[in-house]
Amino acid sequence: MTAGAPLRVAFTHISRRVWTGGYNYQINLFSALDRYRPGEIVPVIFAGIDDDPFELAAVRRVGSVEVAQSQAFAAFDRRRSGLVTTLVTGIDRPAAAEFKNQRIDLVFEAARFFGWRLPFPALAWFPDFQHRRLPQLFSRPARWRRDLGFRAQTASGRHIMLSSESALRDYHRFYPGSRNRVSVVRFATQPPAEFLAANPDDVVAHYGLPPNFCFLPNQFWRHKNHQVVVEALTILKRRNFDVVVATTGSTEDPREPDYFKNLMTEAKSRGLEANFRYLGMIPLDQVYALMRTSAALLNPSCMEGWSTTVEEAKSFGVPMILSDIDVHREQTGGAARYFGIHDAETLAGHLSDVSQAFQPQAARGLLPD
Repeated sequence: MTAGAPLRVAFTHISRRVWTGGYNYQINLFSALDRYRPGEIVPVIFAGIDDDPFELAAVRRVGSVEVAQSQAFAAFDRRRSGLVTTLVTGIDRPAAAEFKNQRIDLVFEAARFFGWRLPFPALAWFPDFQHRRLPQLFSRPARWRRDLGFRAQTASGRHIMLSSESALRDYHRFYPGSRNRVSVVRFATQPPAEFLAANPDDVVAHYGLPPNFCFLPNQFWRHKNHQVVVEALTILKRRNFDVVVATTGSTEDPREPDYFKNLMTEAKSRGLEANFRYLGMIPLDQVYALMRTSAALLNPSCMEGWSTTVEEAKSFGVPMILSDIDVHREQTGGAARYFGIHDAETLAGHLSDVSQAFQPQAARGLLPD
C-alpha cells in the first residue's frame, strides 16, 4: 500500500438472486464506508463476465466502488476450480492474479477461500453457522464443503469477522480450538437516497395491496420459514379474519429447487391466494417503499447471522413481528413482537393484532442517526 493512498479492498460480487441479504449487506457496507471513511477505502468488486449488469450498475453507483470483471470470477469457473483445488495448491491463482492487477491491499473473503498461500492479507466473514445449526437443510457434500471452507480459513490464520454475539457463541461452540483473532461487527443500514425515490402509495396501489398488509421480504429458502406464515394465515382464515402478507425475494434455492412451487401450491390449496401474496423479485426501491408503509415487517426465519431486513425496518421505525431466535432478540432488545419458529398460533395472534391496530399514515422516513 502506498503511503497516503486509500486502502484497496477486494470483495467478490454477491448476486442478488443468489443471496439477496449478502448483496444488500455489501451495498450497505460500501455506503457506510463512503459516508464515514471518505477517501480512505476503495472497495473493488470482482465479478464474473456473465454477472447481471443491472446488479453491477447499482453497486458502481455507491461511493468510490470500482468493479473488475473477469473469467476468474465467473460462476462456472468458480465451480470448476473449486475449493479442493485451492486447498491442494494453497492458492486460487486466477483470483490472486486479478487481485495483483488491481493493486489490492486486503481481501475480504465471503463464501470463498482464496488459499493459505494467498499473498495478500485476508479477512474472512462468516455470516452464520447454518450448516451446523440446521444440517438437515444441506446435502452431506454441501455441508462438508462449507465446513471445510470455514476450517481452512481458520487454519490459515484469517482474522474472522462475525455479525453478532449470537454467531460468536456458535463460533466458539463449533470451532473450540480456534485461536484466530475474531471481531464482532454488528451492522446497521441506511439505504441510499436512490432507493427511496419510489412513491409508496403508487407501489402499494400497483400491487393491489390493502393499507394494513404485513411485509415479508425474505428469499424463499426453507430456513426462512415461510411455512409457519402459511400455517398462521390458515388459522386466521378459519376464524374468518383476513390478513394479507406480501412477500418478495428470490425463489431460487439449488438445495431444494421445488420449495417455492410446493409452498405456493399448498397456500393455494388452503385458499390463501389473496392472503399470502408473492409479488416477485421486485426492484429495491419498491422493496423499501413497501416496508415504509407496511403495518409490520415480518421475519419468521429459523436462522440468521444478523438480519438485514430487521435492520432496514429499524432504520424506518417499522413495527416488527419476529421469530424468537437469539439474534433477533439481540438486534431489537425486546422492541418487537416475537413468536416461536413453529408457533403458528402466536404468530396468528400478532398478525391479527397488528392488522387491526394499523392506522393509515404517511410513508415512514429514515429515523435520525
